[in-house]
Amino acid sequence: MSLNVASPHPAQFSESRPFPWLKTLVLSAVTLLNGYAIVLMYARGEFAFALLTLLLASMGVYVFARKRTYAHRYIFPGVAGMILFIIFPLIYTIGLAFTNYSGANQLSFERAQSVLLEQSFQSGESYSFELRQHNDLYSITLKEGDTWLTSKPFSLTKKSLEQQSGEVVLTPIAEPSGNKAPLKTVIQNRNILNNLVVATPNGTELKMAGLRKFAEVKPLYVLDADGETLVNNKTNEVLKPNFETGYYQTIDDNGQFIGKPLTPGFIVNIGFDNFTRIFADQGIQGPFLKIFIWTVVFAAVTVVLTLAVGVILAQIVSWEALKGRGLYRVLLILPYAVPAFISILIFKGLFNQSFGEINQLLQGLFGLSPSWFTDPTLAKTMIIIVNTWLGYPYMMILAMGMLKAIPDDLYEASAMDGAGPIDNFFKITLPLLVKPMVPLLIASFAFNFNNFVLIQLLTNGAPDMIGTSVPAGHTDLLVSYTYRIAFEGAGGQDFGLAGAIATLIFILVGGLSLLNMKFTKLETE
Repeated sequence: MSLNVASPHPAQFSESRPFPWLKTLVLSAVTLLNGYAIVLMYARGEFAFALLTLLLASMGVYVFARKRTYAHRYIFPGVAGMILFIIFPLIYTIGLAFTNYSGANQLSFERAQSVLLEQSFQSGESYSFELRQHNDLYSITLKEGDTWLTSKPFSLTKKSLEQQSGEVVLTPIAEPSGNKAPLKTVIQNRNILNNLVVATPNGTELKMAGLRKFAEVKPLYVLDADGETLVNNKTNEVLKPNFETGYYQTIDDNGQFIGKPLTPGFIVNIGFDNFTRIFADQGIQGPFLKIFIWTVVFAAVTVVLTLAVGVILAQIVSWEALKGRGLYRVLLILPYAVPAFISILIFKGLFNQSFGEINQLLQGLFGLSPSWFTDPTLAKTMIIIVNTWLGYPYMMILAMGMLKAIPDDLYEASAMDGAGPIDNFFKITLPLLVKPMVPLLIASFAFNFNNFVLIQLLTNGAPDMIGTSVPAGHTDLLVSYTYRIAFEGAGGQDFGLAGAIATLIFILVGGLSLLNMKFTKLETE
Protein backbone atom coordinates (compact mmCIF):
# COMPACT_ATOMS: atom_id res chain seq x y z
CA MET A 1 0.00 0.00 0.00
CA SER A 2 1.43 3.34 -0.97
CA LEU A 3 0.45 6.83 -0.06
CA ASN A 4 0.67 9.51 -2.69
CA VAL A 5 1.30 12.82 -1.05
CA ALA A 6 1.28 15.76 -3.38
CA SER A 7 4.37 17.87 -3.00
CA PRO A 8 3.62 21.53 -2.34
CA HIS A 9 4.23 23.89 -5.20
CA PRO A 10 6.77 26.69 -4.53
CA ALA A 11 4.04 29.21 -5.20
CA GLN A 12 2.16 27.91 -2.17
CA PHE A 13 5.06 28.92 0.07
CA SER A 14 5.24 32.38 -1.46
CA GLU A 15 1.50 32.87 -1.05
CA SER A 16 1.56 31.74 2.60
CA ARG A 17 4.65 33.79 3.47
CA PRO A 18 3.75 36.50 5.99
CA PHE A 19 4.29 40.13 5.01
CA PRO A 20 5.13 39.49 1.32
CA TRP A 21 5.56 43.25 0.86
CA LEU A 22 8.40 43.38 3.39
CA LYS A 23 11.05 42.14 0.92
CA THR A 24 10.02 44.74 -1.65
CA LEU A 25 10.19 47.46 0.99
CA VAL A 26 13.65 46.40 2.18
CA LEU A 27 15.04 46.13 -1.37
CA SER A 28 13.59 49.54 -2.23
CA ALA A 29 15.19 51.09 0.86
CA VAL A 30 18.55 49.49 0.05
CA THR A 31 18.33 50.73 -3.54
CA LEU A 32 17.51 54.30 -2.49
CA LEU A 33 20.25 54.36 0.15
CA ASN A 34 22.89 53.06 -2.24
CA GLY A 35 21.66 55.39 -4.96
CA TYR A 36 22.12 58.36 -2.63
CA ALA A 37 25.62 57.15 -1.68
CA ILE A 38 26.55 56.69 -5.36
CA VAL A 39 25.44 60.23 -6.20
CA LEU A 40 27.49 61.65 -3.31
CA MET A 41 30.60 59.68 -4.34
CA TYR A 42 30.24 60.76 -7.96
CA ALA A 43 29.76 64.40 -6.96
CA ARG A 44 32.99 64.27 -4.93
CA GLY A 45 34.93 62.75 -7.80
CA GLU A 46 35.20 59.26 -6.27
CA PHE A 47 34.29 57.53 -9.51
CA ALA A 48 35.91 54.19 -8.67
CA PHE A 49 34.06 53.85 -5.36
CA ALA A 50 30.81 54.98 -6.97
CA LEU A 51 31.18 52.31 -9.65
CA LEU A 52 32.00 49.66 -7.01
CA THR A 53 28.92 50.57 -4.96
CA LEU A 54 26.75 50.51 -8.08
CA LEU A 55 28.07 47.07 -9.05
CA LEU A 56 27.59 45.48 -5.61
CA ALA A 57 24.17 47.08 -5.05
CA SER A 58 22.92 46.02 -8.48
CA MET A 59 24.16 42.46 -7.96
CA GLY A 60 22.53 42.28 -4.54
CA VAL A 61 19.15 43.59 -5.67
CA TYR A 62 19.18 41.31 -8.74
CA VAL A 63 20.02 38.19 -6.69
CA PHE A 64 17.54 38.82 -3.87
CA ALA A 65 14.68 40.10 -6.03
CA ARG A 66 14.42 37.14 -8.48
CA LYS A 67 13.18 33.64 -7.67
CA ARG A 68 15.47 32.08 -10.27
CA THR A 69 18.56 33.33 -8.43
CA TYR A 70 17.42 32.04 -5.02
CA ALA A 71 20.38 29.65 -4.65
CA HIS A 72 22.85 32.47 -5.31
CA ARG A 73 21.70 34.30 -2.19
CA TYR A 74 23.87 32.06 -0.05
CA ILE A 75 27.07 32.68 -2.00
CA PHE A 76 26.46 36.38 -2.69
CA PRO A 77 28.05 37.61 0.59
CA GLY A 78 31.22 35.65 -0.23
CA VAL A 79 31.33 36.94 -3.81
CA ALA A 80 30.67 40.51 -2.65
CA GLY A 81 33.42 40.22 -0.04
CA MET A 82 35.87 38.92 -2.65
CA ILE A 83 35.05 41.82 -4.97
CA LEU A 84 35.21 44.39 -2.16
CA PHE A 85 38.33 43.22 -0.33
CA ILE A 86 40.40 41.46 -3.01
CA ILE A 87 39.52 42.31 -6.60
CA PHE A 88 38.75 46.02 -6.13
CA PRO A 89 41.87 46.84 -4.01
CA LEU A 90 43.98 44.91 -6.52
CA ILE A 91 42.59 46.78 -9.54
CA TYR A 92 42.76 50.10 -7.67
CA THR A 93 46.40 49.52 -6.70
CA ILE A 94 47.36 48.58 -10.26
CA GLY A 95 45.57 51.71 -11.47
CA LEU A 96 47.55 53.88 -9.04
CA ALA A 97 50.79 52.43 -10.41
CA PHE A 98 50.16 54.28 -13.69
CA THR A 99 49.56 57.68 -12.04
CA ASN A 100 51.61 60.25 -10.12
CA TYR A 101 49.38 59.86 -7.04
CA SER A 102 51.40 61.02 -4.03
CA GLY A 103 51.25 63.21 -0.95
CA ALA A 104 51.46 66.31 -3.15
CA ASN A 105 49.26 64.98 -5.96
CA GLN A 106 46.00 63.79 -4.43
CA LEU A 107 43.44 66.08 -6.04
CA SER A 108 41.75 66.23 -9.39
CA PHE A 109 42.77 69.04 -11.72
CA GLU A 110 39.56 70.99 -11.03
CA ARG A 111 39.90 70.63 -7.26
CA ALA A 112 43.61 71.62 -7.26
CA GLN A 113 42.75 74.67 -9.37
CA SER A 114 39.99 75.73 -6.98
CA VAL A 115 42.34 75.37 -3.98
CA LEU A 116 44.87 77.67 -5.66
CA LEU A 117 42.17 80.21 -6.53
CA GLU A 118 41.12 80.32 -2.86
CA GLN A 119 44.59 81.51 -1.80
CA SER A 120 44.97 85.22 -1.03
CA PHE A 121 47.60 87.75 -0.02
CA GLN A 122 47.65 91.07 1.81
CA SER A 123 47.64 93.72 -0.87
CA GLY A 124 47.25 96.86 1.25
CA GLU A 125 47.38 98.38 4.70
CA SER A 126 46.31 96.43 7.77
CA TYR A 127 44.14 97.66 10.64
CA SER A 128 44.02 96.59 14.27
CA PHE A 129 40.71 94.93 14.96
CA GLU A 130 38.41 94.67 17.95
CA LEU A 131 35.14 92.80 18.31
CA ARG A 132 32.78 94.91 20.42
CA GLN A 133 29.84 93.37 22.26
CA HIS A 134 26.44 95.04 22.61
CA ASN A 135 24.37 92.58 24.63
CA ASP A 136 23.62 89.80 22.10
CA LEU A 137 24.95 91.80 19.15
CA TYR A 138 28.49 92.55 18.00
CA SER A 139 30.21 95.27 16.00
CA ILE A 140 33.47 95.34 14.05
CA THR A 141 35.76 98.15 15.22
CA LEU A 142 38.99 99.07 13.40
CA LYS A 143 41.56 101.72 14.22
CA GLU A 144 43.12 103.80 11.42
CA GLY A 145 45.74 106.07 12.97
CA ASP A 146 43.79 108.15 15.50
CA THR A 147 40.46 107.44 13.80
CA TRP A 148 38.07 104.72 14.84
CA LEU A 149 35.91 102.94 12.26
CA THR A 150 33.00 100.83 13.42
CA SER A 151 30.01 98.99 12.06
CA LYS A 152 26.43 98.83 13.21
CA PRO A 153 25.78 96.06 15.74
CA PHE A 154 24.74 92.81 14.09
CA SER A 155 24.19 89.17 15.03
CA LEU A 156 27.07 86.75 14.43
CA THR A 157 24.88 84.15 12.81
CA LYS A 158 25.04 82.74 9.33
CA LYS A 159 21.45 83.76 8.60
CA SER A 160 22.07 87.36 9.70
CA LEU A 161 25.16 87.67 7.51
CA GLU A 162 23.35 86.22 4.50
CA GLN A 163 20.74 88.95 4.87
CA GLN A 164 23.56 91.52 4.78
CA SER A 165 25.18 89.80 1.74
CA GLY A 166 28.22 89.11 3.92
CA GLU A 167 29.37 92.78 3.81
CA VAL A 168 29.67 95.19 6.72
CA VAL A 169 30.04 98.97 6.16
CA LEU A 170 32.23 100.96 8.56
CA THR A 171 31.68 104.57 9.61
CA PRO A 172 34.06 106.93 11.51
CA ILE A 173 33.40 107.56 15.20
CA ALA A 174 35.14 109.42 18.00
CA GLU A 175 35.22 106.58 20.53
CA PRO A 176 34.12 102.93 20.21
CA SER A 177 31.08 101.84 22.18
CA GLY A 178 30.30 98.56 23.81
CA ASN A 179 32.58 96.16 25.64
CA LYS A 180 35.64 94.66 24.01
CA ALA A 181 34.93 90.95 23.44
CA PRO A 182 37.57 88.54 24.74
CA LEU A 183 39.85 86.71 22.34
CA LYS A 184 37.97 83.50 23.12
CA THR A 185 34.84 84.94 21.46
CA VAL A 186 36.83 85.91 18.36
CA ILE A 187 38.22 82.37 18.08
CA GLN A 188 34.76 80.82 18.53
CA ASN A 189 33.36 82.94 15.71
CA ARG A 190 36.45 82.86 13.49
CA ASN A 191 34.80 80.94 10.65
CA ILE A 192 32.02 83.51 10.43
CA LEU A 193 34.40 86.47 10.71
CA ASN A 194 36.64 85.03 7.98
CA ASN A 195 33.74 85.24 5.54
CA LEU A 196 33.01 88.86 6.36
CA VAL A 197 33.84 91.62 3.89
CA VAL A 198 34.33 94.96 5.65
CA ALA A 199 34.05 98.15 3.60
CA THR A 200 35.78 101.37 4.73
CA PRO A 201 34.25 104.81 4.00
CA ASN A 202 36.48 105.21 0.91
CA GLY A 203 35.27 101.85 -0.49
CA THR A 204 38.28 99.71 0.38
CA GLU A 205 37.27 96.13 1.09
CA LEU A 206 38.97 94.42 4.02
CA LYS A 207 38.99 90.84 5.26
CA MET A 208 40.17 89.24 8.45
CA ALA A 209 43.94 88.61 8.26
CA GLY A 210 44.51 87.49 11.87
CA LEU A 211 42.82 87.28 15.23
CA ARG A 212 43.52 90.97 15.83
CA LYS A 213 43.89 92.32 12.32
CA PHE A 214 41.85 93.17 9.22
CA ALA A 215 43.62 94.00 5.96
CA GLU A 216 43.04 94.62 2.29
CA VAL A 217 43.24 91.11 0.83
CA LYS A 218 43.15 90.04 -2.80
CA PRO A 219 43.14 86.60 -4.44
CA LEU A 220 46.69 85.44 -5.09
CA TYR A 221 45.70 83.86 -8.40
CA VAL A 222 43.05 84.69 -10.97
CA LEU A 223 41.83 82.40 -13.73
CA ASP A 224 42.44 83.43 -17.31
CA ALA A 225 39.79 83.25 -20.00
CA ASP A 226 41.00 79.86 -21.27
CA GLY A 227 39.90 78.22 -18.00
CA GLU A 228 43.36 76.75 -17.30
CA THR A 229 45.95 79.54 -17.07
CA LEU A 230 46.51 81.25 -13.71
CA VAL A 231 47.94 84.75 -13.24
CA ASN A 232 49.72 85.66 -10.02
CA ASN A 233 48.30 89.00 -8.83
CA LYS A 234 51.34 89.62 -6.65
CA THR A 235 54.12 88.94 -9.19
CA ASN A 236 52.17 88.98 -12.49
CA GLU A 237 53.64 85.58 -13.35
CA VAL A 238 51.71 83.36 -15.74
CA LEU A 239 51.27 79.73 -14.71
CA LYS A 240 49.99 76.85 -16.79
CA PRO A 241 49.17 73.26 -15.81
CA ASN A 242 51.88 70.74 -16.69
CA PHE A 243 49.90 67.60 -17.47
CA GLU A 244 53.08 65.52 -17.59
CA THR A 245 54.06 66.18 -13.97
CA GLY A 246 50.70 67.18 -12.48
CA TYR A 247 51.67 70.67 -11.25
CA TYR A 248 51.06 74.30 -12.13
CA GLN A 249 54.33 75.94 -13.23
CA THR A 250 55.44 79.29 -14.57
CA ILE A 251 56.34 79.47 -18.25
CA ASP A 252 58.81 81.49 -20.29
CA ASP A 253 58.15 83.48 -23.47
CA ASN A 254 58.34 80.26 -25.52
CA GLY A 255 55.74 78.51 -23.40
CA GLN A 256 58.30 76.20 -21.75
CA PHE A 257 57.86 75.24 -18.10
CA ILE A 258 60.63 76.82 -16.04
CA GLY A 259 59.27 77.46 -12.54
CA LYS A 260 59.09 75.33 -9.44
CA PRO A 261 56.05 73.07 -9.15
CA LEU A 262 53.16 74.76 -7.37
CA THR A 263 51.44 72.67 -4.71
CA PRO A 264 48.93 71.20 -4.39
CA GLY A 265 49.36 69.23 -7.58
CA PHE A 266 46.81 67.10 -9.39
CA ILE A 267 46.63 63.49 -10.49
CA VAL A 268 47.66 62.62 -14.07
CA ASN A 269 48.37 59.39 -15.88
CA ILE A 270 52.10 58.89 -16.41
CA GLY A 271 52.09 55.48 -18.09
CA PHE A 272 54.94 53.16 -17.13
CA ASP A 273 57.07 55.92 -15.56
CA ASN A 274 56.79 54.43 -12.06
CA PHE A 275 57.92 51.03 -13.34
CA THR A 276 60.75 52.71 -15.25
CA ARG A 277 61.87 54.52 -12.09
CA ILE A 278 62.26 51.21 -10.28
CA PHE A 279 64.90 50.05 -12.76
CA ALA A 280 66.33 53.38 -13.99
CA ASP A 281 66.65 55.54 -10.86
CA GLN A 282 69.88 54.48 -9.13
CA GLY A 283 68.47 55.62 -5.79
CA ILE A 284 65.62 53.13 -6.22
CA GLN A 285 67.14 50.43 -8.44
CA GLY A 286 69.98 49.54 -6.05
CA PRO A 287 67.83 49.24 -2.91
CA PHE A 288 65.04 47.46 -4.84
CA LEU A 289 67.37 44.76 -6.20
CA LYS A 290 69.03 44.28 -2.78
CA ILE A 291 65.67 44.06 -1.03
CA PHE A 292 64.30 41.70 -3.70
CA ILE A 293 67.27 39.32 -3.31
CA TRP A 294 67.02 39.50 0.49
CA THR A 295 63.26 38.82 0.32
CA VAL A 296 63.78 35.68 -1.77
CA VAL A 297 66.65 34.50 0.45
CA PHE A 298 64.68 35.19 3.62
CA ALA A 299 61.60 33.30 2.41
CA ALA A 300 63.63 30.35 1.07
CA VAL A 301 65.92 30.01 4.11
CA THR A 302 62.94 30.28 6.45
CA VAL A 303 61.13 27.47 4.63
CA VAL A 304 64.23 25.25 4.70
CA LEU A 305 65.00 25.88 8.38
CA THR A 306 61.42 25.54 9.62
CA LEU A 307 61.05 22.33 7.61
CA ALA A 308 64.32 20.92 8.96
CA VAL A 309 63.57 21.80 12.59
CA GLY A 310 59.94 20.69 12.29
CA VAL A 311 60.76 17.30 10.73
CA ILE A 312 63.56 16.54 13.22
CA LEU A 313 61.39 17.42 16.21
CA ALA A 314 58.48 15.43 14.74
CA GLN A 315 60.78 12.42 14.47
CA ILE A 316 61.88 12.84 18.08
CA VAL A 317 58.41 13.22 19.62
CA SER A 318 57.15 10.30 17.49
CA TRP A 319 59.77 7.97 18.93
CA GLU A 320 57.85 5.37 20.90
CA ALA A 321 60.65 4.78 23.39
CA LEU A 322 60.59 8.45 24.45
CA LYS A 323 58.81 8.94 27.76
CA GLY A 324 56.57 11.98 28.18
CA ARG A 325 56.04 12.39 24.46
CA GLY A 326 52.68 14.08 24.98
CA LEU A 327 54.18 16.76 27.24
CA TYR A 328 57.00 17.45 24.78
CA ARG A 329 54.51 17.81 21.93
CA VAL A 330 52.47 20.36 23.86
CA LEU A 331 55.56 22.38 24.81
CA LEU A 332 56.91 22.38 21.26
CA ILE A 333 53.57 23.45 19.78
CA LEU A 334 53.17 26.38 22.21
CA PRO A 335 55.02 28.92 19.96
CA TYR A 336 52.32 28.26 17.36
CA ALA A 337 49.55 28.92 19.91
CA VAL A 338 50.95 32.23 21.18
CA PRO A 339 50.00 35.25 18.97
CA ALA A 340 52.92 36.09 16.69
CA PHE A 341 53.11 39.77 17.62
CA ILE A 342 53.60 38.87 21.30
CA SER A 343 56.48 36.51 20.49
CA ILE A 344 58.06 39.08 18.17
CA LEU A 345 57.98 41.81 20.82
CA ILE A 346 59.45 39.42 23.42
CA PHE A 347 62.30 38.54 21.04
CA LYS A 348 62.84 42.25 20.40
CA GLY A 349 63.53 42.65 24.10
CA LEU A 350 65.69 39.52 24.29
CA PHE A 351 67.91 40.78 21.44
CA ASN A 352 68.23 44.28 22.90
CA GLN A 353 71.87 45.29 22.44
CA SER A 354 72.24 46.89 25.87
CA PHE A 355 69.86 45.11 28.23
CA GLY A 356 68.75 41.98 26.36
CA GLU A 357 69.24 38.59 28.00
CA ILE A 358 70.86 37.14 24.88
CA ASN A 359 73.66 39.72 24.84
CA GLN A 360 74.11 39.45 28.59
CA LEU A 361 74.59 35.68 28.24
CA LEU A 362 77.02 36.07 25.31
CA GLN A 363 78.90 38.76 27.21
CA GLY A 364 79.23 36.57 30.28
CA LEU A 365 80.32 33.42 28.39
CA PHE A 366 82.37 34.72 25.47
CA GLY A 367 82.77 38.47 26.03
CA LEU A 368 80.62 39.23 22.94
CA SER A 369 77.98 41.91 22.56
CA PRO A 370 76.57 41.68 18.99
CA SER A 371 74.91 44.73 17.46
CA TRP A 372 71.74 42.93 16.40
CA PHE A 373 69.84 46.01 15.26
CA THR A 374 72.62 48.12 13.70
CA ASP A 375 74.70 45.56 11.79
CA PRO A 376 72.91 44.49 8.55
CA THR A 377 74.18 40.88 8.61
CA LEU A 378 73.37 40.36 12.30
CA ALA A 379 69.96 41.99 11.87
CA LYS A 380 69.10 39.59 9.05
CA THR A 381 70.38 36.66 11.10
CA MET A 382 68.20 37.72 14.02
CA ILE A 383 65.13 37.93 11.77
CA ILE A 384 65.69 34.42 10.40
CA ILE A 385 66.18 33.03 13.93
CA VAL A 386 62.93 34.61 15.16
CA ASN A 387 60.97 33.53 12.09
CA THR A 388 62.27 29.97 12.39
CA TRP A 389 61.01 29.88 15.98
CA LEU A 390 57.60 31.15 14.85
CA GLY A 391 57.31 28.75 11.89
CA TYR A 392 58.70 25.39 13.00
CA PRO A 393 55.58 24.27 14.99
CA TYR A 394 53.47 24.35 11.83
CA MET A 395 55.94 22.13 9.98
CA MET A 396 56.23 19.84 13.00
CA ILE A 397 52.47 19.32 13.17
CA LEU A 398 52.34 18.48 9.46
CA ALA A 399 55.29 16.10 9.72
CA MET A 400 53.80 14.33 12.76
CA GLY A 401 50.64 13.57 10.83
CA MET A 402 52.48 12.40 7.72
CA LEU A 403 54.89 10.17 9.64
CA LYS A 404 51.97 8.01 10.69
CA ALA A 405 51.07 7.48 7.04
CA ILE A 406 54.46 5.94 6.16
CA PRO A 407 54.12 2.09 6.13
CA ASP A 408 56.25 0.24 8.70
CA ASP A 409 57.01 -2.37 6.05
CA LEU A 410 59.44 0.03 4.40
CA TYR A 411 61.52 0.32 7.56
CA GLU A 412 61.43 -3.43 8.13
CA ALA A 413 62.64 -4.09 4.60
CA SER A 414 65.32 -1.44 5.04
CA ALA A 415 66.49 -3.07 8.30
CA MET A 416 66.81 -6.41 6.52
CA ASP A 417 69.12 -4.72 4.02
CA GLY A 418 71.28 -3.46 6.87
CA ALA A 419 70.30 0.23 6.68
CA GLY A 420 70.63 2.37 9.80
CA PRO A 421 68.45 5.21 11.20
CA ILE A 422 70.27 7.90 9.19
CA ASP A 423 69.82 5.96 5.92
CA ASN A 424 66.15 5.43 6.75
CA PHE A 425 65.67 9.14 7.40
CA PHE A 426 67.26 10.39 4.15
CA LYS A 427 66.07 7.58 1.85
CA ILE A 428 62.60 6.82 3.21
CA THR A 429 61.27 9.36 5.72
CA LEU A 430 62.40 12.64 4.15
CA PRO A 431 61.39 11.83 0.52
CA LEU A 432 57.96 10.58 1.62
CA LEU A 433 57.45 13.67 3.77
CA VAL A 434 58.67 16.37 1.42
CA LYS A 435 56.84 15.23 -1.72
CA PRO A 436 53.27 15.70 -0.40
CA MET A 437 54.38 18.85 1.46
CA VAL A 438 55.60 20.68 -1.66
CA PRO A 439 52.35 22.70 -2.12
CA LEU A 440 52.45 23.65 1.56
CA LEU A 441 56.11 24.66 1.29
CA ILE A 442 55.29 26.87 -1.70
CA ALA A 443 52.44 28.45 0.29
CA SER A 444 54.82 29.00 3.22
CA PHE A 445 57.33 30.65 0.85
CA ALA A 446 54.60 32.99 -0.46
CA PHE A 447 53.51 33.86 3.11
CA ASN A 448 57.06 34.69 4.22
CA PHE A 449 57.62 36.63 1.00
CA ASN A 450 55.01 39.09 2.36
CA ASN A 451 55.76 38.75 6.09
CA PHE A 452 55.10 42.40 6.91
CA VAL A 453 54.29 41.97 10.63
CA LEU A 454 57.66 40.41 11.52
CA ILE A 455 59.72 43.18 9.89
CA GLN A 456 57.52 46.02 11.09
CA LEU A 457 57.50 44.94 14.73
CA LEU A 458 61.05 43.60 15.03
CA THR A 459 63.27 46.03 13.07
CA ASN A 460 61.02 48.34 11.04
CA GLY A 461 63.46 47.75 8.19
CA ALA A 462 66.51 49.00 10.11
CA PRO A 463 69.38 49.55 9.71
CA ASP A 464 68.58 52.07 6.99
CA MET A 465 70.41 52.19 3.67
CA ILE A 466 72.35 55.36 2.86
CA GLY A 467 71.97 57.36 -0.35
CA THR A 468 68.54 56.12 -1.44
CA SER A 469 65.87 58.18 -3.19
CA VAL A 470 63.13 56.70 -1.01
CA PRO A 471 63.22 55.15 2.50
CA ALA A 472 64.84 51.69 2.44
CA GLY A 473 66.37 49.43 5.06
CA HIS A 474 68.69 46.42 4.96
CA THR A 475 66.07 44.19 6.60
CA ASP A 476 63.12 45.48 4.59
CA LEU A 477 61.14 42.96 2.58
CA LEU A 478 59.46 44.12 -0.59
CA VAL A 479 56.16 44.51 1.24
CA SER A 480 57.61 46.64 4.07
CA TYR A 481 59.67 48.60 1.51
CA THR A 482 56.44 49.36 -0.35
CA TYR A 483 54.77 50.45 2.88
CA ARG A 484 57.61 52.85 3.70
CA ILE A 485 57.48 54.39 0.22
CA ALA A 486 53.73 54.88 0.53
CA PHE A 487 53.61 56.30 4.06
CA GLU A 488 57.08 57.29 5.27
CA GLY A 489 58.67 59.10 2.33
CA ALA A 490 60.63 62.17 3.38
CA GLY A 491 59.84 63.92 0.10
CA GLY A 492 56.15 63.03 0.19
CA GLN A 493 54.09 59.89 0.17
CA ASP A 494 54.63 58.25 -3.23
CA PHE A 495 51.58 56.04 -3.66
CA GLY A 496 52.12 55.64 -7.41
CA LEU A 497 55.60 54.15 -6.99
CA ALA A 498 54.36 51.99 -4.11
CA GLY A 499 51.53 50.77 -6.34
CA ALA A 500 54.05 49.82 -9.04
CA ILE A 501 56.11 47.76 -6.58
CA ALA A 502 52.93 46.21 -5.15
CA THR A 503 51.95 45.20 -8.70
CA LEU A 504 55.29 43.45 -9.15
CA ILE A 505 54.79 41.68 -5.81
CA PHE A 506 51.34 40.55 -6.94
CA ILE A 507 52.80 39.13 -10.15
CA LEU A 508 55.47 37.23 -8.21
CA VAL A 509 53.10 35.89 -5.55
CA GLY A 510 50.48 35.13 -8.20
CA GLY A 511 53.06 33.09 -10.09
CA LEU A 512 53.85 31.16 -6.91
CA SER A 513 50.15 30.51 -6.40
CA LEU A 514 49.81 29.13 -9.94
CA LEU A 515 52.87 26.96 -9.31
CA ASN A 516 51.28 25.76 -6.09
CA MET A 517 48.06 24.87 -7.93
CA LYS A 518 50.06 22.98 -10.53
CA PHE A 519 51.86 20.91 -7.89
CA THR A 520 48.58 20.27 -6.09
CA LYS A 521 47.02 19.05 -9.32
CA LEU A 522 49.98 16.77 -10.00
CA GLU A 523 49.73 15.34 -6.48
CA THR A 524 46.02 14.71 -6.96
CA GLU A 525 46.58 12.93 -10.24
